[in-house]
Amino acid sequence: MLSPPDCQIKGLEQISEPLGKIEAAWQLQYKIKRVLKRRFRFIRNWLSRPGSAAYTTTGTGKIASSQPFMAGQSVRVKPREEIQATLDNWSYLKGCAFMEEMWAYCGTNQRILKPVNKFVDERDHRLKKTRGIVFLEGVHCEGTIDYGRCDRNCYFFWREEWLEEVE
Repeated sequence: MLSPPDCQIKGLEQISEPLGKIEAAWQLQYKIKRVLKRRFRFIRNWLSRPGSAAYTTTGTGKIASSQPFMAGQSVRVKPREEIQATLDNWSYLKGCAFMEEMWAYCGTNQRILKPVNKFVDERDHRLKKTRGIVFLEGVHCEGTIDYGRCDRNCYFFWREEWLEEVE
């Protein structure tokens, strides 16, 4: 008798269809971009280490509150200008992307669904730990401009630096 699978992620390759030429090209472009970003980050970090001539410090990306957000807590998504100040050239903060579809929520009041401590990275099928990331109630990704509509309704990953507590 077969035992039930531990997680659906392990079988995604069997339930998905093979990529067409356009999808394969998009995937290759994504992989190349990821490699280039890693190399750029390595060089930037190497140049900005203490004692280097190019060493500078920036004040962006700090958590405003000392306490992490909790489930059920009311928060407000910071305005666009404040969020943009925390992002790098590729719209990332500490490895977390701020997607184009997330801008619509700037300035809105939301409720924390739950903090994210672990997640499965579907690119390499590994369980990864994280800090400073939360899910917001009812705020789902419904697809992207590049790839079109998606039926999975994944939650957006929100960095705590992009949110502020509402009394």
